[in-house]
Amino acid sequence: MKFNLKSDYEPKGDQPTAIKELVSGIKNKDKYQTLLGVTGSGKTFTVANIINEVQKPTIVLAHNKTLAAQLYNELKELFPENRVEYFVSYYDYYQPESYIPSKDQYIEKDAQINESLERMRLATTASLSQRKDVIVVASVSAIYGLGDPKDFVKMGFEIKVGEKIERKKLLTKLINAQYERNDMELMSGRFRVKGDTIDFVPSYGQNTIRIEMFGDEIESMKEIHKVDSKIIDSMNYLYVYPAKHFVMPESKIKQAMKSIQKELDKRLPELDIVEAQRLKQRTLYDIEMIEETGFCKGIENYSLHFENRKSGEPPFCLLNYFPENFLIIIDESHQTLPQYKAMYKGDRSRKQNLVDYGFRLPSALDNRPLKFEEFEKILEKNQTIFVSATPAEYEITKSNKIAEQIIRPTGLLDPVVNVHPISGQIEDLKNEIQQTIKKGFRALVTTLTKKLAEELTEYLSKQGIKTRYLHSDIETLERTELIRQLRLGKFDVLVGINLLREGLDIPEVGFIGIMDADKEGFLRNTRSLIQIIGRAARNSESHVTLYADKMTDSIKQALKETNRRREKQIRFNKEHNITPKTIIKKIREKEVDIKDTKHIPKGDIPKMLINIEMDMRAAADNLDFEEAIKLREKLLNLKKRIEL
Repeated sequence: MKFNLKSDYEPKGDQPTAIKELVSGIKNKDKYQTLLGVTGSGKTFTVANIINEVQKPTIVLAHNKTLAAQLYNELKELFPENRVEYFVSYYDYYQPESYIPSKDQYIEKDAQINESLERMRLATTASLSQRKDVIVVASVSAIYGLGDPKDFVKMGFEIKVGEKIERKKLLTKLINAQYERNDMELMSGRFRVKGDTIDFVPSYGQNTIRIEMFGDEIESMKEIHKVDSKIIDSMNYLYVYPAKHFVMPESKIKQAMKSIQKELDKRLPELDIVEAQRLKQRTLYDIEMIEETGFCKGIENYSLHFENRKSGEPPFCLLNYFPENFLIIIDESHQTLPQYKAMYKGDRSRKQNLVDYGFRLPSALDNRPLKFEEFEKILEKNQTIFVSATPAEYEITKSNKIAEQIIRPTGLLDPVVNVHPISGQIEDLKNEIQQTIKKGFRALVTTLTKKLAEELTEYLSKQGIKTRYLHSDIETLERTELIRQLRLGKFDVLVGINLLREGLDIPEVGFIGIMDADKEGFLRNTRSLIQIIGRAARNSESHVTLYADKMTDSIKQALKETNRRREKQIRFNKEHNITPKTIIKKIREKEVDIKDTKHIPKGDIPKMLINIEMDMRAAADNLDFEEAIKLREKLLNLKKRIEL
């Protein structure tokens, strides 16, 4: 299928010019281009139009899960007929395997996998393996080892109605593709067997596939709804992709086992007795598990052997699943690229101790993210567009063309920015927030430290202002739900540290307060300040206050750039007789419940306990026990917070 952009809007402001320039650059085979687009100028819509024009499989790289989730939702709405996928880390909680020599302390890997995110990752690679009209929104996970894409396709298999195949052989194929048999509980990546009926849930889907056999012939195939068991579709053909990314044929497994044993034999004489015994015991156990089941805990640490790579060669990652000549969009590039540069060294330093002290073979060092120079080689083979309101020197130097998108389609101006002294900033902030709430708008407040953010949330709550704190411990999908609740007006103020910068699209925000704006550093440099100020550029009545006692170079540069853009926007509006209008953006449906309670001020908890307990009892009376259990868990979490 071709990409088919669906939208009620036409490109406006600077968008048509930017789209034309960047599409022209792609057709002229320019390797690098930059879209310098101010906040609220519709950069995502511009990117969508470019994808629609050039018709290339596309990956959109973002530097955090919250921004990636927002981009995914927007692009999914714009391309409803095409495959838009979401590929981020699937861990809700992740404690990496590590060893601290000074304490002689080994910390085993501990992780909690989010099944929804794992399914979306597998859906991504399945889509890339079978179609061209694919847009993937990904985080830094895109450069981490993922397994050989050829094996991923090779270990899948076809099923056709009318095909002659023994039931045992079909079940063996499912097992080889890492599907687990479970006749009691059917869920993603599992299958069950009842007579001539085989039910399984693809690892990249949610509904059940039912295969009905008559002897050794596949008689029918149906897709069945996961909840009400109604038949959604009858199929004649299906390609089943593996349940895990790290899968390989038996021939490769045997070859890898020999290679792992060979490395172990070579490594043992180099270690002391304790370390050698430790390494031998673990490795032999892993070999036995892989031979018996095709899998072991931490199998990714042997990826060098399974992929038949030489030490130092780049691992396979998500980018290798794309066909040749795809389009790379690096969103908020001034943040994303430095993050990608840092990944390899951080990963290496942790694993080196594991290797030195006998917890892992040296080949574990090759289970790693791409080095930045390896990532650059992939960029060189394809075409890249950097997207940022504040591109860094790297993007500017690399780019063949820089397309500016200063004029917003709505005619909105960059916000008015005031500078107020730090003395009395809390009282001033409270007054600003109260005035904003009276107008029916919301407020964002950004602080420098976690402690100040928590204390400020508690203070504002005690003043009768409905406030929440965007905590870094809150799960990815729950953060987007918190932002949705802010937009709905369930609370009026959101306080955070670094989470309130790039990519937050909240038209209801009428005021932003930046605390300690004169404390120059990563969170208060020119780019950071411009980005934070930009969060207020989606509302025609919004303004920003910087709380500072001195005019730092960063503040001066940020104000200068904001004023330059504002003057250009005012001039354009006068020439075209445009009145700025606040962006109207649909609020999406609820997708997840927020289980965490860290964002709720302690002062709000007593009243909430009463309401939750009433709702819990009502749910129990209505025999809705699942809802009652959820409310009880929330009740217990809130009570724990008060006790703490």
